[in-house]
Amino acid sequence: MAQFSYSTESPAKVKADVVVLPVFKGPDPGPGVKDTGLDRAYAAAKLTGKTGENLLVPKRSGDRFAAGAVLLVGAGERKEFTVTALRKALGRVAPSLARFGSVATAFPLVFPGDAEAAQAAVEGLALGAYRFDRYKTKKDDAPKGFSKAVIVGDVVAKTGRDAVARGEVIAEAVAWARDLVNTPAGDMPPAQIAREAQKMAKAVGLTCKVWSEAELKKGGFGGILGVGAGSVNPPRMIELSYKGAGNRAPIALTGKGIAFDSGGLSIKDAKSMETMKDDMGGAASILATMKSIALLRPKVNVIAAIPCSENMPGGSATKPGDILRHRGGKTSEVLNTDAEGRLILADSLAYLTEKKPKAIIDAATLTGACMVALGADITGAMGNDDELIAGVRAAGQAVGEQIWQLPLWKDYKQHIESSVADVKNIGNRYGGAITAALFLEEFVGDTPWVHLDIAGPAFAEQPNDLGPRGGTGVPVRTLVSFLMDGSTK
Repeated sequence: MAQFSYSTESPAKVKADVVVLPVFKGPDPGPGVKDTGLDRAYAAAKLTGKTGENLLVPKRSGDRFAAGAVLLVGAGERKEFTVTALRKALGRVAPSLARFGSVATAFPLVFPGDAEAAQAAVEGLALGAYRFDRYKTKKDDAPKGFSKAVIVGDVVAKTGRDAVARGEVIAEAVAWARDLVNTPAGDMPPAQIAREAQKMAKAVGLTCKVWSEAELKKGGFGGILGVGAGSVNPPRMIELSYKGAGNRAPIALTGKGIAFDSGGLSIKDAKSMETMKDDMGGAASILATMKSIALLRPKVNVIAAIPCSENMPGGSATKPGDILRHRGGKTSEVLNTDAEGRLILADSLAYLTEKKPKAIIDAATLTGACMVALGADITGAMGNDDELIAGVRAAGQAVGEQIWQLPLWKDYKQHIESSVADVKNIGNRYGGAITAALFLEEFVGDTPWVHLDIAGPAFAEQPNDLGPRGGTGVPVRTLVSFLMDGSTK
């Protein structure tokens, strides 16, 4: 990832290979445009400031800017432009900046005195420039991307530098989460996810314990073991802790870590398996959140228990009709082995409640039903505490990750009642996202809890404003924002 710095210089004086400036519709084109003398050039090109109307102007003799070129980016109506729009605008143009060694942007000047805009600028440029080409043996001749970036703002230097540093930490963590998801499942079994967690924890100073298969058996983690029973790759559980607030009750996190989901004996069709390396997107997001928190050091205590299994249809696989005994003793009847994420999360949730946390948040690529309800871009939120859900949703809104609350409708609990166990792992055809969350609720007791169903936004089937096809790192930025805000309360 590029190295970022902060400057309060005039955009016209910033030295870089290219400086990126916004252009809005109307008489006031935007900060820096008139200073560089390029407002007339933009208009002469018959451009009006509409989103997507971009113009690259190389420096000529007599031009009033120090950079080697200026990229004028159409940003639409100024009154409708938000920090989220800023992040997306820079994300969209980031790939086109790859041939420049150094870039600068004055987009944060649109929001005078707002340090969050500087952070968003870093995130937009860094995430928009993200690429995953680790497995390409023939490298193309395309430039690999800018190595330096200057964020131009108007807040005091220290505040601006701090915002840029936060943006770097978070963007790098999101990129790491994307790497974990994009790595083929054959190279990222549960043990490898655990090794990646251990390396990260050692690098940033987190306490880390990895539960082996034998330890999971001894600890009564029947869901994690049952889901992984058909695979030659044994399951793991990753336990991480960060202490920044003395003896205060921690916030607990968990994420679904299915290294690959074939569906087990309730096997998926071939097409549905093509992207199932992404079924550990929840685990990756929690790992990246913990990495960010360790580096940003908020005054909050955070613990994580991340279950990792591989769901395969081997001869020893859990069969429909089998009953699993989870951590704490509660039992579940497995009627569909492709409803496996809730089985491993049941164990981690039960374990985390033993730690007496202030709240629990889980993130999981849990149900296609949530995608049917909300589409591919919106996270579904359900839980037992409306205030907690509102706080997480507000954090998502602040960073541009959309979250919508679905009802945890108690009447639907009848659909997961079992005649032979405490609960069954699947309901009827309708309301699948809700019945999955109701299953999870069985294992949290009275602890305030919110479940984030990220089945849609965790993996982008098509390139978007903040990156290419593949893992997105959702909801890392939401969780970091929530935890950072919580450190002040």
